[in-house]
Amino acid sequence: MTMAKKKKEKSPAAFPPAVLDAILAQHTVDGVVTSDAMFGSEGVLQQLTKALVQRSLEGEMEHHLGYPKHGERSPEAHGSGNARNGATPKQIQGKRGQYSIEVPRDRIGEFEPAIIKKGQRRFDGFDDRILSMYARGLSVREIQAHLEEIYGTEVSPDLISTVTDGVMDEVRAWQNRPLDALYPILYLDALHIKIRRDGRVSMHAVYLVIGINMQGLKEVLGLWVSEHEGAKFWMNVLTELQNRGVQDVFIACVDGLKGFPEAFAALYPRTQVQLCLVHLVRASLAYVSYKERKAVAADLRTIYQAATAAEAWASLETVDAQWRDRYPHLLRAWRTHWERITPMFEYPPVIRKLIYTTNAIESLNMSLRKVLKPRASFPTEDAACKLLYLALRNIQKKWTMPIHDWGQALATFAILFEDRLPAQTFDPFTQNS
Repeated sequence: MTMAKKKKEKSPAAFPPAVLDAILAQHTVDGVVTSDAMFGSEGVLQQLTKALVQRSLEGEMEHHLGYPKHGERSPEAHGSGNARNGATPKQIQGKRGQYSIEVPRDRIGEFEPAIIKKGQRRFDGFDDRILSMYARGLSVREIQAHLEEIYGTEVSPDLISTVTDGVMDEVRAWQNRPLDALYPILYLDALHIKIRRDGRVSMHAVYLVIGINMQGLKEVLGLWVSEHEGAKFWMNVLTELQNRGVQDVFIACVDGLKGFPEAFAALYPRTQVQLCLVHLVRASLAYVSYKERKAVAADLRTIYQAATAAEAWASLETVDAQWRDRYPHLLRAWRTHWERITPMFEYPPVIRKLIYTTNAIESLNMSLRKVLKPRASFPTEDAACKLLYLALRNIQKKWTMPIHDWGQALATFAILFEDRLPAQTFDPFTQNS
């Protein structure tokens, strides 16, 4: 191993033991440094951080002027036309509390410190802690109380609101980011929130779209808030997806969203719309008495677990004949939407189990509802989007693996939709390295 490589791998120099001993000696009682003396609001780490920041600011000023403090008569200072001009007191919020520092000034006002920038009132990482708590559903007041209790830092509600409001630019960039040209499967569903507007609280729906990309990874394509649902609304959503780059979708899985099939037929005419069978079963069981739900659910299972569409229809007729007298409306929705139920029978089990239910987005909605539960209502749509985006950002960190059996599913898609798959999908010689 060369000397150069040894020098490159050398670990950062630690503080000399004599320096550490001198610092600890000031806080040692009977040979012991207490936890409060080490980590408290006036502890070693707090004071050391403050001293290092202050010394760094002085070092930046020295570098800016070109001569050390009290060196105005040195050769380096001669004819520079600039000098120190006192300091400005400043309060900085940190992870361990509040720091009082003195930011040096120069006479001609050109000095701009790097470690604590002009206008900066918080150390890097402090805002991340606020956002992390906000993303987990804590209210502004709860975050304020938590920071004061754990870190001894008094933070105003306005500061917390300012930090979280700063996320909106990130939300807009995320909502308008370019998307892939092809998503083999899309899942669409909605959850409901309350928004205060003009002194009135009204129910709004938050619509989420999850795409399964060509790598088999789940991806939230966007979220939309609306009071009213219909073909016009979905036309706007799908137009936005098209403008962001989505050219084709093989299958769209929905739970009977109003106007959605019509909008998809207009913008993505080759896409098959598959109704979620789990939602359909739940809707049917709403008509059934509690004592008989288990038996009826078992009979309904024979319909959607049939091998073919013809066999499924025969099972539907059998179930209807058995329960029609007691529950005449049991299968009305099944008959009405039969053409939206049958697409799954065209696919082998590996794909059928991916599209007969919207569980992929249902589990996401369940996680989001936990975050939304403490909020009785939101003052604006932006406030709701801000919280949902931060929660989604945390959830998507776990989406690092393809869905189960994706390789087999993709191979099936390659046969069924050969003319619609990118040419390089299965050609290693045309893929980018």
